[in-house]
Amino acid sequence: MSARTLPARDCTLPDDASEPSAEVVTALADQITVDLAADGIVEVTLPPNSVVRSPEARAAAAAVRMFADGRRLPLLLRVTGVLSVTDDARLTYTNSVAVSACALLGESPVDRVIAHFLLRAKPGSLPGQFFTSEAEARDWLREHHREP
Repeated sequence: MSARTLPARDCTLPDDASEPSAEVVTALADQITVDLAADGIVEVTLPPNSVVRSPEARAAAAAVRMFADGRRLPLLLRVTGVLSVTDDARLTYTNSVAVSACALLGESPVDRVIAHFLLRAKPGSLPGQFFTSEAEARDWLREHHREP
């Protein structure tokens, strides 16, 4: 199935900045991608060096629902290099009715913090776990995927 590419804001921080501010230049250079892999896992990749906000999250969730087409599918959410996710965006991702299990994939300790921020939005609502290995994440998703 073909991927959906959704515009996202690239909020690249100056080297001396510690958090996003009004002076941060926003551009549509990077994008959120949503794809359905051959193994039935929906893949969402959040753009590195960005702050993910509610509009982008809602667009990604709509694409996931389109690929799911009434089913519940496992989701691989790549968070590598994301600066932050707003509370509203977090709720959008965790309220998905089209997801049966969610593996969050990242590389750094910051990625792990962002993943756990996303996972704790609705504890116990669906299986979710952070991984640094895509192969392990996919294996875990196949084990935890339960379609009604």
